[in-house]
Amino acid sequence: MQFRKNVFLCLLISFLLSASAYAQDSAVIKWKADSKKTGDGKYELLFTGTIKKGWHVYPLVVKEDEIDGVVADDDDSTTSFTNKEVLSKTMSFKDAIFEKNMQVTADEVAFKQELTITGEVPSKIKLKLVYNVADNKTFLPEEQSLIIPLEGGKEVVVSNRILLPMINLDKPATNCGAGSSSAVTETASKGLGTIFLLGFLGGLVALILPCLFPMIPLTVSFFTKKATSRKAGIRNAFLYGFFIFLIYILISLPFHFIQKLSPDILNNISTNPYLNIFFFAIFIFFAFSFFGFYEITLPASLSSKADSKAGSGNVAGIFFMALTLALVSFSCTGPILGSLLAGSLSGTGGAMRLTFGMGGFGLALALPFGLFALFPNWLNSLPKSGGWLNTVKVVFGFVEFALAFKFLSNADLVMHWGILKREIFIGIWVVTGFLLTLYLFGKMKFPHDSPIKKLHKVRVILAIITGLFTLYLIPGLTNTKYANLSLISGFPPPLYYSIYKSGDDFVLGLTGTRDYEEGLKMAKEQNKAILLDFTGYACVNCRKMEENVWSQPEVYALMKEKFIVISLYVDDKKKLPAAQQFTYKAKDGTEREIVTVGDKWATFETENFKNNAQPWYAILNTKEELMTHPVGYVHSPEEYLAWLKCGADAALKK
Repeated sequence: MQFRKNVFLCLLISFLLSASAYAQDSAVIKWKADSKKTGDGKYELLFTGTIKKGWHVYPLVVKEDEIDGVVADDDDSTTSFTNKEVLSKTMSFKDAIFEKNMQVTADEVAFKQELTITGEVPSKIKLKLVYNVADNKTFLPEEQSLIIPLEGGKEVVVSNRILLPMINLDKPATNCGAGSSSAVTETASKGLGTIFLLGFLGGLVALILPCLFPMIPLTVSFFTKKATSRKAGIRNAFLYGFFIFLIYILISLPFHFIQKLSPDILNNISTNPYLNIFFFAIFIFFAFSFFGFYEITLPASLSSKADSKAGSGNVAGIFFMALTLALVSFSCTGPILGSLLAGSLSGTGGAMRLTFGMGGFGLALALPFGLFALFPNWLNSLPKSGGWLNTVKVVFGFVEFALAFKFLSNADLVMHWGILKREIFIGIWVVTGFLLTLYLFGKMKFPHDSPIKKLHKVRVILAIITGLFTLYLIPGLTNTKYANLSLISGFPPPLYYSIYKSGDDFVLGLTGTRDYEEGLKMAKEQNKAILLDFTGYACVNCRKMEENVWSQPEVYALMKEKFIVISLYVDDKKKLPAAQQFTYKAKDGTEREIVTVGDKWATFETENFKNNAQPWYAILNTKEELMTHPVGYVHSPEEYLAWLKCGADAALKK
């Protein structure tokens, strides 16, 4: 047990100290690297390192053609590493951290591996070494980047331009209404209002789930009966509601501190493919819990500790009662909060959106306790608990199951796996909607469902609505103009990500590219304006703009005629070729490693437009001058069209 504890502490320390460890000037290991050409595109790389006295590096053992402990991992699709071999000797060492004898390497470390490059060989390659070092007291992760010259390689001329000096955000060539700063502020405020409303609606849904609904009359009665006066009962119930609201606000606060570390960190978290796969698995897990196959609860010790303090003092006791409610209702609120978390972090506003969403959710949970304490007679109008509560829970299980595939789709898009094309995604939703319709009509039954003697009219209405919605989805499976399902735009993969199309077609067949320099060249050759489109594969509002605004005939015709569209995907996790990776020094003096396509375009956006929102649109002329104020999500095609016309006229003015 003690050994496991030590391992856990080491891993935790590794995570917490990784950022600072990487930035240390005096690394534990001083590395050198050399290369020797062995054939066309083939090299033998030799890595040697001097280890600081008193320190050691953990086992360098070749297992299944990989080195455990030291990894050169900045490769891309054009490079491959094979035949890795550890050259340094290991020694037995009584490790005080792991409390057992370990095979470690001290003083000198060395290994070699073969490198194969397909296509053009660059004059140098940048690799990153990642490993763990320790002395008798400290366990640290460490990483170092090395640039290794390659014999016979060509000096690749690559544009690493990030900052465009001609862009003046304060004084664009003209001022078009949709992109004015006031409009952008208004759009941001609307976004916060929308996420607050969505959180509030999510809280109302949670209230009618079995974990929470029966607690409303019980809790209100507790406050009104236990209080010495009606006034005191009302005060305690309102205080209880306020603490519920406060608890959910507090949940969002850590994300504000995380966001301060880097403007892009929340977007990187929300688009991380492995985190999205984790969310997918969690939502499927929650869905089957809602179906009644098993029950999900937080550890009993948490709720027991909170409950034990519920009677300690007046205000403190009420706070812990509210905390107990939040903990014991997690099996119902968890999936809703997970959706809120993922949706908030992937949108404009990041942590602030999450706070507004959590605030709306907490307010919806808190309101009944205050209102029913103020008007206790209303309790008599509440429907009695019964089988209908489980029906609500099962219905929400179907919704969770459908939403889970949005996370899998995000991972598929940013990693270019091609496993969940648009029609497959919609097909899953069609099957889910069909099964839900059967369930509501009483043709399916789950473990905790009560026998159905007669279908309630509300259930029949919901079944009809679900059936009609499922029918609405079916054209999305076809390769026709009806495949653009505007009601759900942003949730399925984009229209061009289809089983009917080969290759990676550009959005809506517009004239454009996904590379800035190439787009600039096209604009000069064709004498067109440039529409910069900062977008993301996992961006819901980006898909809404493309499918509901860009697709409008007038908007589409103008974009086709007068613009080269440059779509820059800030969440693209594809690694740049080794020769195109570089370190960029930002205007604020910080250095950023540009390793993936998304790294480059995210930095491009923040450096030139002081913004990290998606979608984000800017119009430039071929001299790279800003024509009007940039604009984010614009739901009105007419407003967006006016903005485009204004910007195009300014860009193409002789």
